[in-house]
Order: sequence, then structure tokens, then C-alpha cells
Amino acid sequence: MTPEKFQALIANVTKEIAGHPLDAQLAAFLNERFPATGPEFQAIAAACKEAVAGGWMCDREHGGIKFGRVIAPCDAIHDFSVDVVEMKDVVGPHHSHPNGEIDMIMPLEGDAKFDGHGAGWFVYGPGSAHRPTVTDGRAYVLYLLPKGSIYFTRQ
Repeated sequence: MTPEKFQALIANVTKEIAGHPLDAQLAAFLNERFPATGPEFQAIAAACKEAVAGGWMCDREHGGIKFGRVIAPCDAIHDFSVDVVEMKDVVGPHHSHPNGEIDMIMPLEGDAKFDGHGAGWFVYGPGSAHRPTVTDGRAYVLYLLPKGSIYFTRQ
């Protein structure tokens, strides 16, 4: 897996959601169009595993969370950025998403849940904030952020 091939996989998703409001309807659409058991979702999950093993994804670590920005916002993926984290039974740093956040949840061990949600897609709307939390196992979470906007709360 290369960064270029990974970006092409993501572009297949972002072309379908570009311009849509980040809300529960978008989450429902993503879960129907790109279900966790479907080929596109599985291809992205496999690509994440390969990229992490290759050392260019989740190449930083802090507080038990492996993370990294994989793709900066660009036209090829409709001005979204892509971040991927690997978390296991941990609560991450509080942050807000001025433009919202789309989460692709990929359990790796156990019955891992991200903010209470299992395998699939979850969407936080504009102006939302949270402490990202993985319980009951280990998971990758891919974040699509419109314009790459995310603000971490000072501790």
C-alpha cells in the first residue's frame, strides 16, 4: 500500500459525500453505501493495516494512542483531511470539530467500540466536541475532517 493508492481509496468515499451536511443522515448513507462488511470498507481497513505495518500510518504515539495525519486537505479528496488513530481501551484528548468529523470505525480486537459505536461510520456535526474513547478492545479510527479543522483543548 502506498499513500497514493490509499488516497485513491479515500477519494471513492469522499466523491460520494462531498457537499453533504455532516449529520445523522450522512452517517446512515455511509453505513448503507459503504457498510463495514462491504468491499470498499474492507479494502480501506486492509490498507490501514498494511500502511501501519509499513510504518507510514499511525507513526506517532502519545498517551497510548498511535496517530498521524495521512492526507492533508486537497482537491483529490474534496478538501477533507484524513487522520488515522489506533486506540485500545483508552480515552483520548478532548477536541472540537468546527466543521464536523466523519469517523470510520474499524475494530481490530475484541468488541471494540469508538464512542459507543461498533464497526461502521459515525458522524459528528459542525461545532461538536468530545474525548475520543475506545472501549472493549482495539480499533483503528479514520477521521475525515472538512478542511482539516480540529482544535485540541488545552489541558
